[in-house]
Amino acid sequence: MKKIIKKFKEYNTIIIHRHSRPDGDAIGSQIGLKEALSATYPEKRVLVTGDESEKFKFLGRMDEVGDGDYRGALVVVLDSADESLISDPRYRSGDFLIKIDHHLSGTSYGDLELVDTSYESCAGLIADLIFEHGLALTEKGAKALFAGIVTDSGRFRYDSVTPRTFENAAKLLGHGFSLSEVYGNLYLEDLELAKLRAEFILKFRLTENNVAYIKTTAKELKEYGLDAFTASRGMVNVMGGIRGVNVWVNFTEDPESGRVLAEIRSNKYNINPIAVKYGGGGHLLASGATLESFRDADRMLEDLNNLVKENENGIGN
Repeated sequence: MKKIIKKFKEYNTIIIHRHSRPDGDAIGSQIGLKEALSATYPEKRVLVTGDESEKFKFLGRMDEVGDGDYRGALVVVLDSADESLISDPRYRSGDFLIKIDHHLSGTSYGDLELVDTSYESCAGLIADLIFEHGLALTEKGAKALFAGIVTDSGRFRYDSVTPRTFENAAKLLGHGFSLSEVYGNLYLEDLELAKLRAEFILKFRLTENNVAYIKTTAKELKEYGLDAFTASRGMVNVMGGIRGVNVWVNFTEDPESGRVLAEIRSNKYNINPIAVKYGGGGHLLASGATLESFRDADRMLEDLNNLVKENENGIGN
């Protein structure tokens, strides 16, 4: 952290990236860090870039970043275990590259890395960096970081949550943002989406060892009027919270690439190695991967089914 703070002080332009198709943690940590750096070093230019997300626009918008802005700039990439995930390919165009992440798996990249898998979220890691090193923080920045912690901790329900999670959340709440605004924007949904969620609940099936799964084709996505990301990550947890279901997975065919997005969740078993096997990654109980086809989805489903079988028969780790 000290080396990173030194780099923040050294550069006049800082450009912050994160992974594409951003979730609350990616956007929250990105906007939170921008707000902290801008408040602490008002003389510096701090920019954020990447694809926009309609759901998280209430936290902040992306900047117009030109190619020339990267000349002599410090680039920071957040919440991205692998380079293939990073939104905006210009992240290597700067003078120095820093990676800050909290995922279990991933590859090394950049000139300086801070990867700590003990954090429930990248936003929590950024919050600690801010608090431990006395950076200033605005109400907007605190709200963004809090949203990141909330979303990646499953509203403080996941096993990755520690006392430090609540300590950081309490400090952030002290900056005066509206808690109801955050939760309202994160979890209120349109009536049509609620109806679609009910349809997805009726879609799921079970393997012989009670792994729940949903398969959605590109044709079905068009009929639903959903994009692949909303169907994939947004619908995976319709299978969660069901007695006897300890692992669930959502397979969604992306109309643009023809590949299959796999979102895997568990309330009990480490599903991360299976995600890694298929080129993905994430956390112990929440991981994902992008598969070439539904044939790979069937292979992954078989692996998940065997994972549950081995553990419930007492022969797994």
